Amino acid sequence: MPTFSLLRILSALCLFALVCAGCTRPEGSPGAPKGRVVLGASIPTQREEGWVRNVQKLKAEALARGMDFRLQIADNDATRQLAQCENLLAQGLDVLLVAPHDAAAASIIVEKAHRYGVKVISFDRLITNADVDIYLTYDNFKVGELQGRYITKLVPKGQYIVLAGAPTDNNSKLFHGGAMSILNPLVQRGDIKVVMNQSVKDWQPVEAMKLVENALTANANKVDAILAPNDGTAGGAIQALAQQNLAGKIPVTGQDSELAAARRIVEGTQTMTVFKDTRLLAARAIEIAARLAAGQDPGANATVPNGLIDVPSLLLEPIAVDRANIDEILLQSGYLKRADVYPKATTTGPVR
Repeated sequence: MPTFSLLRILSALCLFALVCAGCTRPEGSPGAPKGRVVLGASIPTQREEGWVRNVQKLKAEALARGMDFRLQIADNDATRQLAQCENLLAQGLDVLLVAPHDAAAASIIVEKAHRYGVKVISFDRLITNADVDIYLTYDNFKVGELQGRYITKLVPKGQYIVLAGAPTDNNSKLFHGGAMSILNPLVQRGDIKVVMNQSVKDWQPVEAMKLVENALTANANKVDAILAPNDGTAGGAIQALAQQNLAGKIPVTGQDSELAAARRIVEGTQTMTVFKDTRLLAARAIEIAARLAAGQDPGANATVPNGLIDVPSLLLEPIAVDRANIDEILLQSGYLKRADVYPKATTTGPVR
């Protein structure tokens, strides 16, 4: 009888251990060799050139380091992003990289990851109200400053349309805040009048086009400058201008250095863009993932408040690009190809 009781106790202890094991991150996962870093990545969209480039470079850098890279695309859906991240975490990750569609909604992803013992990189976009391990991005407030400073030098007085990015993206606030830090003193002085100051749903070019159409109609086409937060919204704004034969006559800012934007800069319909090299961003992300997986300092150079903590952050430097330096910054660096930017170009430049 005592032996039987002992066996029952040992069986119960084994069952308890198995149940508890289910509360922590699974060790390894199917197909992942022991000791190989397993990196999960959740990206919001592949509808923009910059995000396509990010994914391509993340894959390449992870492969070069021998990582097991597992990718999910949320297609601009916060609910889908949560479900996809839960699935990734259940597979047994070392690090989770999240570029949130909805900055606030993604906080639960961080909570769930930490329950599994998984570190979280907030990639390009900040996750708010969560104890994120590190935030990697370009200096987004400075992006807005570059846009605002550039366009106000061109148009120090006049009527402005100001577009902001998606309200679900915390970066939109930073871009807008940086731009308005330059515009506001001129607005207060009466030199600039902002006739529209509006967010663009999901950064969609068609939404930007509609907003600019409305602003042009409301102001009888008397608009002197358009501050667009990225190249996609700039493209939408320029479509609206083209319908009124104003494309190339009104300065338009941008960001991301997409191929279409580079062509518009060469053609003269878009005035500038801000270069945030996705190659560097992705390379740093994979480097940080390797450091976190090894229990090392990820190498922050700043902190950014997210509503809960001051998040350790690595901020990279953006560069303003226009017709004067587009060859040097975008072509000589190999980011874009001359033949793509100048379709009818010779080796010495565009045909005029």
